[in-house]
Amino acid sequence: MHRTGQRLLKFDRRLGARFVAGTDEAGRGSLAGPLVVAGVLLDYACLREHRVRPLTYLNDSKQVPSDQRDELYRGVVGCAERVVVRVVSADEIDRRGLHRSNLDAMRAILHTLTPPAEACLVDGFRLGASAPEHTAIVDGDTKSAAIAAASIVAKVTRDRLMRRMDALYPQYGFASHVGYITPSHTRIVIERGPSPIHRRSWRARCYAELERLAPLATDGSRPSEPGSAVGSPR
Repeated sequence: MHRTGQRLLKFDRRLGARFVAGTDEAGRGSLAGPLVVAGVLLDYACLREHRVRPLTYLNDSKQVPSDQRDELYRGVVGCAERVVVRVVSADEIDRRGLHRSNLDAMRAILHTLTPPAEACLVDGFRLGASAPEHTAIVDGDTKSAAIAAASIVAKVTRDRLMRRMDALYPQYGFASHVGYITPSHTRIVIERGPSPIHRRSWRARCYAELERLAPLATDGSRPSEPGSAVGSPR
């Protein structure tokens, strides 16, 4: 197991700032469920010796096994000066658009962390003049400890939310695919229709198939409650 956290921490320390904030999101490509955006503020004057050990294996959440993500989540929360999370619902994504919703959440998080943040890092996106001064870093969750920490918080938080959604809508299998498109997820949506937490603005094959099947449901034989009807509104 590589001690990736040391490399990421060195990247942030080279900025020469005491307080470094990073922000990242989870759930951009999901067919169902929220977008979760997180921000983590690290105090590099305090992250020394034993205080930094919980971040030894910190990395981009996509490159970390799920059991290790949970451990890193606890490490990040214990080491961070501050953690901020924003949850953007599927309804808001449909109304305002994914990209706009994501950037707005990132701006709000950086405003919350600034001050004391002296350096603000964002994974890949420029947030515009209305955001605090920041640096967009391509693949930042594999380079910066603050961004990687935010990616861990966002991913673990979202996965936990989707497991709760699985209890509300058990027929959709959210606990296994956490809302992303898989063959089984597509099949269930075609069979049952979208749930209230599906993003209806997505151009997905299952929605196209529902539109094709919609004329067959005009006899009223299909149930009309949310999550069951073909082509039912949100």
